[in-house]
Amino acid sequence: MDDVQRMLKRHQYLAKASTAFMYGIMVSIAMNFFWTPGKIYSSGFTGLSQLINTLTSRYLPFTISPSIGLFALNIPFFLLAWKQIGHQFTCFTILTVFLASFMIKSLHPVYLTHDPMICAIFGGVVNGFGTGMSLKNEISTGGLDILGLVIRRKTGRSIGTINICFNIFIITAAGFTYGWPYAFYSAIGIVVNAKAIDFAYTRQQRMQVLIVTDHPKTVIDSVQNHMPRGITIIHNAEGAYNHQQKTILFTTISRYELSELEEALDESDEHAFASVTEAATIVGHFYEHKVE
Repeated sequence: MDDVQRMLKRHQYLAKASTAFMYGIMVSIAMNFFWTPGKIYSSGFTGLSQLINTLTSRYLPFTISPSIGLFALNIPFFLLAWKQIGHQFTCFTILTVFLASFMIKSLHPVYLTHDPMICAIFGGVVNGFGTGMSLKNEISTGGLDILGLVIRRKTGRSIGTINICFNIFIITAAGFTYGWPYAFYSAIGIVVNAKAIDFAYTRQQRMQVLIVTDHPKTVIDSVQNHMPRGITIIHNAEGAYNHQQKTILFTTISRYELSELEEALDESDEHAFASVTEAATIVGHFYEHKVE
């Protein structure tokens, strides 16, 4: 059993390292193929590193490249993550940020197009998908992600306002640096980036599930064997077609768990009817897997 657990852990580490490598490639493509040629600023610390690069190249005798700036900006947050979140999490975050910085430095800009709209959209898509895949595999890309996790663990609150203010600052800086049309293009890129993250990272999307079944106990056991979810039972429901007694089960899952729900229903009651809709807001306790 210990050998199996060690093998699974090694597989998990390899998957995380591979994801970190893929993220590095994707952010470097976004930076060098789209953002730099289109004069587009990204969100978060990547955008801040671009701003530092622009300002130092214009006003200082030396230039801080985006790759060096990105890694240097994250160093204080590495220390914060080491103390407040976990050593394994911090090590993979350092690896992810290092690979991103290395790839950005190694991959030279390729000017496919100078159209800022195309650069904003495609840069946002590529980077957002890479970020979403990283989050899905429980690794952080650094920056405000670390601060968000720390604040959420301490207070239970998100840092949505901080993220918005930070990105407004990046957009404003793009306006002063390249002109206000580029500020709007950067804003479009940030929105596209966020949508691409949501598309790839399904763990944070909440889904409301209603299951109509004749075998509630079997279904409940099967669902809870697949995922740690509470289930509410509604007895004495009646089918309108044949007036048979039914039981309705109600639960909330993440979109990431949808395939596991389908597998659980197939195993327990292939005739069960399930309705799955997106839950706009969750109030109360909802179990979330903790990042180590």
